[in-house]
Amino acid sequence: MLRIDGKNLSLEDVVMVAKDRKKVALEKPAAEKIAQNRFYLEEQMKNGETIYGINTGFGHLSRVTISPCELETLQQKLVYSHSVGYGEDLDEETVRAVMLLRANALAQGFSGVRIQVVEKLLDFLNHGIHPRVPSRGSVGASGDLVPLAHVALALTGNGQVYYQGKLVDTKEALKKENLMPLQLMAKEGLALVNGTQVMTALGLIAVHEGLKILRQADCIAALSMEALRGLRDPFHPLIQKVRPHPGQKKVAENILTLMEGSENLEGNCNDKVQDGYSLRCIPQIHGASRDVLEYVLDLLIREANSATDNPLIFHEEDRIISGGNFHGQPLALALDYLGMAMSEIGNVSERRLERLINPALSGGLPPFLVNKSGLNSGYMVLQYTAASLVSENKVLAGPASIDSIPTSASQEDHVSMGSVSALKLKNINSNLLGILAGEALCAVQGIDMAGLERMGRGTRLLHSFLREKVPFLEEDRTLYGELELVSSLLKEGALLRVLQDGECFLL
Repeated sequence: MLRIDGKNLSLEDVVMVAKDRKKVALEKPAAEKIAQNRFYLEEQMKNGETIYGINTGFGHLSRVTISPCELETLQQKLVYSHSVGYGEDLDEETVRAVMLLRANALAQGFSGVRIQVVEKLLDFLNHGIHPRVPSRGSVGASGDLVPLAHVALALTGNGQVYYQGKLVDTKEALKKENLMPLQLMAKEGLALVNGTQVMTALGLIAVHEGLKILRQADCIAALSMEALRGLRDPFHPLIQKVRPHPGQKKVAENILTLMEGSENLEGNCNDKVQDGYSLRCIPQIHGASRDVLEYVLDLLIREANSATDNPLIFHEEDRIISGGNFHGQPLALALDYLGMAMSEIGNVSERRLERLINPALSGGLPPFLVNKSGLNSGYMVLQYTAASLVSENKVLAGPASIDSIPTSASQEDHVSMGSVSALKLKNINSNLLGILAGEALCAVQGIDMAGLERMGRGTRLLHSFLREKVPFLEEDRTLYGELELVSSLLKEGALLRVLQDGECFLL
């Protein structure tokens, strides 16, 4: 059981709840703080205070005063009006992460909701009820208003949810689980929709996937080094020591670990004193993306343990403060940055793939890595697919965060577009798996066609594993199934498990 308090959520916690469906509960001290701030808020309401979003309208309508008898209706109408998402639905893993993150933010107590609101989010998680949340609609300014409204819609018994593998009316799922819908009270609809949890959830899942991808990119690059009989010197510790970026150092150490014991890496071409940049600069290129990912992870974890609502209630200081903690600018910039970093891994991977199949660059390998080339095209067109995915990623890597379209009659006159950045990053990672899978197929084929046997400690394990899954290409056959297979293996982190089982550990 994961116990949340609003302060200590980690990437591992999010992954276990999102992917492994770990149960979640609220820590007692957090529940006490929630209750204290709620009591304080209710006392202020009794005193006739005008408080944004509680007894006023929203956004441009904040000057409209709402009568006390309509405060609960206001909150439900807010959820109805904001549930205007569009496009394909977010997957269940993402929605689970969203609900966990929103519960964790509310667990800090500063939102002024009742404990029942947090408990209802946890009920949905623990009973496997996942609101249907269209992926488009957030501009990332007053938080992820639109997608979070779809979550709130389900909590109140409306809309649809994914339950036991089917899309059903929310009321049907609640009835089967003997749960009651949430009845919103003052402030609670606003507290549920005001936050950055959708872009944070997408970002954390992308970072979790990205770390697996980056480490496996090192694995595949090492296989290409074997096939192309690259030079070992660029990975020497002395080079990394005098340019001490942490990612560069990790990547260089990984490549040396994987190639330990290889007899294929020097002295094969008497006239070769340097490799092309896609080989020689693996530590610098892969390492830079590593460093970006670490920076973004740190930012996302800080965001996951932040209060991103408005207004915020501070009962100990006797203050209710309206501000802008819901604005997604920190996330938008960071997620765009990571999108560029992940896109570059595909860019350099495709260049190594080209080196493997191009007889002018491959150091003596057969054209397109097949016998009887001409009659056979071999892996020629695999590079086309990789080029297509790389080109798409270059477009997706263009920053969304530099755009802003004012909303709510220009009350919200600068927006972050952070959810767009997050969705682009998800697609970049998906395309990157296909690019790396293509390089992996060509690398193991190149190793076999060169007749290389004395491979490194790690590359030998990886080559054997991939050859168990994909046979040597004797002559042309359809390749799309093999590309999909290797891509799915990379998504699962299969190469890392192979190395771990062989006691070859990567940083």
